[in-house]
Amino acid sequence: MAIAIRQLHPCFVGEVSGVDLGKPLASDEVAQLQAGIDHYGVLVFHGQDITDEQQLAFALNFGEREKARGGTVTKREDYRLSTGLNDVSNLGKDGKPLPADHRSHLFNLGNCLWHSDSSFRPIPAKYSILSARVVNPKGGNTEFADMRAAYDALDDEIRGEIEDLVCEHSLMYSRGALGFLDYSEEEKRMFKPVRQRLVRTHPAHGRKSLYLSSHAGAVSGMSVPEGRLLLRDLTEHATQPRFVYVHRWTLHDLVMWDNRQTMHRVRRYDQSQPRDMRRATVAGTEPTVAQQAAE
Repeated sequence: MAIAIRQLHPCFVGEVSGVDLGKPLASDEVAQLQAGIDHYGVLVFHGQDITDEQQLAFALNFGEREKARGGTVTKREDYRLSTGLNDVSNLGKDGKPLPADHRSHLFNLGNCLWHSDSSFRPIPAKYSILSARVVNPKGGNTEFADMRAAYDALDDEIRGEIEDLVCEHSLMYSRGALGFLDYSEEEKRMFKPVRQRLVRTHPAHGRKSLYLSSHAGAVSGMSVPEGRLLLRDLTEHATQPRFVYVHRWTLHDLVMWDNRQTMHRVRRYDQSQPRDMRRATVAGTEPTVAQQAAE
């Protein structure tokens, strides 16, 4: 069966059929999926019962794997996965849900805020590829916002105002919004703010998009309150229902998205029940703006 992609949302999101991601892809299949992710921003695959190794092999068709260091407060000796995938479950090394007061659990609740993966890195992530291994029985939908359509809907005055703005991104901003303020000196160094453009241009098709995230906590050249108010206003605009697709997970779904032109969040779910989600992250290739020490 040939690959087919059906649009799921008026703005973006394609549902892919006719491919088994557990098997190596032919070059023409990779090219079709590459064109699909460029166009739709989000690709949804159903019924993909794959291993960690197969998920990583699929991701490597689209670039190098992003190194995971610097995106968590979980100590290496406490990692549940050793396969190179990012663990975005609510599970500890013993395979059981983390206690409600566990530090890693509290930190990971930041994923419920709108964000773009790894915008807190000098070179942010290109693609994220998330596989549902255990689906929580209550809640846990993932929402995606089309940042291209959101940019297109801005009036000319606002576009002109934000065109050249640069923001500072850090995990300490997003987690601080939820009251997580306890960091070691090593973590503070690891989460040092980085600079990102507020408006990005996609290299494949040239469309502009807003580059927003809960990790953004300051705008260069603005006071902190003024910059955060602008970011809040833009986020409210970009996450209107007309720009948002809600993915309701079923077992063995796999969703791939382009972090350069979308934003996402997971919704609250029953943390006493297991939710096993594993992400392969494809590294970006260049910074959005020259990096320098954030003031």
